[in-house]
Amino acid sequence: MSARTAVTTRRTFRTAAATAVVAAVAGTVLMPLSAYAAPATGGAPALRIELGAPVPSGPLTRGGATESFDLTVTNPSDKAAPFHPWLLGNLGSPIALKKNDVAFTVDEVNAPDTASFIGQQDGGWQGLFYPAGKDASAGFEVPAGGKLKWKVTVGLGKSFPINSNAFELRAKTLAKELAPGGDATISFKATPAKGPAATLSTHFENNGSCDGTNDDETRCKQLMLWYRHEGIAFTSDLVTRLTVKFPGDVKHPDTQVRVMVDGNWTDIHPDRNGDFMLPKMPKDFMGVPAEAFALQVKLGPKTQITRPTLVTLQAGVALDEKKVEYISTTATDFKLAPAKQAAAKPEQPKAEQSKAAKPAGSTATTTQVSQTASSSAVTPVTAPAGGTPQASGSLAHTGSDSNTGLYAGLAAVLVALGGAAAWLGARRRGGAARA
Repeated sequence: MSARTAVTTRRTFRTAAATAVVAAVAGTVLMPLSAYAAPATGGAPALRIELGAPVPSGPLTRGGATESFDLTVTNPSDKAAPFHPWLLGNLGSPIALKKNDVAFTVDEVNAPDTASFIGQQDGGWQGLFYPAGKDASAGFEVPAGGKLKWKVTVGLGKSFPINSNAFELRAKTLAKELAPGGDATISFKATPAKGPAATLSTHFENNGSCDGTNDDETRCKQLMLWYRHEGIAFTSDLVTRLTVKFPGDVKHPDTQVRVMVDGNWTDIHPDRNGDFMLPKMPKDFMGVPAEAFALQVKLGPKTQITRPTLVTLQAGVALDEKKVEYISTTATDFKLAPAKQAAAKPEQPKAEQSKAAKPAGSTATTTQVSQTASSSAVTPVTAPAGGTPQASGSLAHTGSDSNTGLYAGLAAVLVALGGAAAWLGARRRGGAARA
């Protein structure tokens, strides 16, 4: 290996193991379950892990005695190889484990002095061991053609999930240091919990269009999500994630989801993945075998969908919101379309607007203004001989010229302002001049 290759490899591994260093200090988390560094050697990885039979044999008891097994790593290559062991508990199980659910210690047999600790990440249990006196990112060196050996001891805590009847450990490495198929797995049986194991089934029920709306079911879809539980209670409340799937060409569907809570429809806002998290379902189902959520699904005003489109609604139920391993899933298909928009009022042509804005001498205009003046409780005024006709309660139309409508409009304003007498005087003077 060249000096440059060695430096690059060390940097790569230290980046991947940085989380483990933090875990050693905080005692909380390790590496993400999907995270692996590049190979810690310049050549192909060659290490292999072997796990011995547990002693004593038999099922583990919650809060009871522990069992031990040998962990041996061999290096068949002609070069020494680094080894950073990493044990994952119940990796493929939907049941999340906490640190105190499992006891874990490691003792060296044919290996340097060893330290160990337990961590968690994404709801998964993890055990790590490394050379004593060094940080958690440090690894062991397996000599060429040689092997190292440890005794690993595990037990079940009193809090180990009662609906789990086994504990599995998978031995890997923090870096890609194992040959293909070089990892190993060991399983321990757990004493049965009282009563049958907890099981769950789910399904959607179509309820047609949404309550309280005039829309059909393509505008707003209403459903029931049913949960059926058998056996003992679960170890934690159930977490449900709703995912609405659209055709690939739909970029912004703008889905809206509501759930019935305490008799009221409540909006659920999507998370950063666009999924909707329902309220938690109680782990004991409140003593009944089946429970359900009432749901409404529709498209929002910002949707790019313009016509009825087939969508898929999926519900996945898990025991831990940080470990998305579903214990039950169900899905249903239906069509959604955007809500109908109210028809816009046709815009009035500018010519019509201009014509409507100008006062007209028509009877309709005069009548409207007369009604307004009458409603203002105008005192009747009697004109002198030879003047304009008298007005009783309203302003009469004289027909003297084409500006009568305009005068009537001005009169209504002035009357409302208490200027009727001034206006009538001006009107009489105007009539005398024209005569």
